[in-house]
Amino acid sequence: MQATMEHMTIWGLISDASLLVKGVMLILLLASMASWYLIVRRSAILRRSERDIEAFTQRVRAPGDWGTLYRESRDNSHVDAGAERVFSAAYSEYAQLKQQPGVDADGVMQGVERALYVAISEQEIRLEKGLQLLATVGSVSPYIGLFGTVWGIMNSFIGLSQVQQATLSTVAPGIAEALIATAIGLFAAIPAVIAYNRFSARGQTLLTRYYSLGNEVQMRLYRSLHAGARNMAAAA
Repeated sequence: MQATMEHMTIWGLISDASLLVKGVMLILLLASMASWYLIVRRSAILRRSERDIEAFTQRVRAPGDWGTLYRESRDNSHVDAGAERVFSAAYSEYAQLKQQPGVDADGVMQGVERALYVAISEQEIRLEKGLQLLATVGSVSPYIGLFGTVWGIMNSFIGLSQVQQATLSTVAPGIAEALIATAIGLFAAIPAVIAYNRFSARGQTLLTRYYSLGNEVQMRLYRSLHAGARNMAAAA
């Protein structure tokens, strides 16, 4: 039974909606809950990653032994310690290749560059994880809600054709309950779209900083390698 004009409420309209419209509302509600869970989680991950690269960049630029810094970074197994992982991959490859006989300076630096590329690519995958779901919710939810609205309005007009006299009180509840599906679809889509754009921008900024850190590490290792080669040549 449809709600009357005097007793129309949101919950009343939802409870009086057809089974298919209720299913559409449930799907949109689950999509909204999933997107909000992902929004909260990705916000925390990006915030930790931003703090991590800010602190670790200062440690890389500070004077000191990079061997100690490498051992500390290698022992840091936190999944959001992206800067440490980039540095550890480069320094580990540098230390291994430098000890191998027959590998010249250019070969060492090429190995370091490849290790940096792999490490930064892994961070890119980590930063983009979950964004596909937000993009899907943001793009599909309005259409799912619109489908529920069209179906509800269609049922309202079918019911309207069976009454002798059409009034606002007979058609308004059916149309109102149908429009709720569109409202829920927008409620699910708008935060997902905003979060997707925001997370994409922050992820690209972090990725740029990882590349900058990798270039700085590569430059310092290059200088160290050639300085050691010059010292050996002078001693000889």
